Amino acid sequence: MLTRKQHDLICFIADRLNDTGVSPSFEEMKEALDLKSKSGVHRLISALEERQFLRRLPNRARALEVLRMPERPVAASAKTKTPADVVSLSRPSAPSAAPRAANDVIEIPLHGRIAAGLPIEAMESAQMLPVPAALLGAGEHYALEVSGDSMVEAGILDGDYALIRRQEVARDGEIVVALVDDHEATLKYFRREGAMVRLDPANRAYDPQRYRPDQVRVQGKLAGLLRRY
Repeated sequence: MLTRKQHDLICFIADRLNDTGVSPSFEEMKEALDLKSKSGVHRLISALEERQFLRRLPNRARALEVLRMPERPVAASAKTKTPADVVSLSRPSAPSAAPRAANDVIEIPLHGRIAAGLPIEAMESAQMLPVPAALLGAGEHYALEVSGDSMVEAGILDGDYALIRRQEVARDGEIVVALVDDHEATLKYFRREGAMVRLDPANRAYDPQRYRPDQVRVQGKLAGLLRRY
């Protein structure tokens, strides 16, 4: 059986995993439970592990898996532990009742090929790409297959799958999907240069591309890479 704080913590972790696929940080857990220090979070997690309600995933930062969830809400807490202060738990009756773990594989749309050289048209498609959930953070994502070699010095190679978080704004120095003149897309560093927008490659053999701001629309920011061998 769980105490109120243990119950609140496992629900908070489960909700975050369901929403983003990534475990909350210890700082976020401390604030959510109104604890004074992270050591309190460590003790709660250790207690949940001992009771086999949580599992830490090895060799992964911030990776927790919820093994089972409360059957019913816990009653209000009190200074002394009474039957109303604890909650019984059991394993979910169906696999769909369990929250998604951070090492699960999810599918995101694969929208054709994108140039890491001169702009080419990014073709929409109905294909889906399986991706480890731990590679993605919050927000909506899609994937593009990289074509070209102009981003090799950033570690982005021809044939890689760029995992893109969908957004319409970017900061200087971020790698973005930029849609040029509403029909050509390219993967480049985004920078502002006076009244112009400059799209920089990561390959000395290529020159920067300069456009008027009205010619360029940010379609997303690089969130990760997937490479198949």
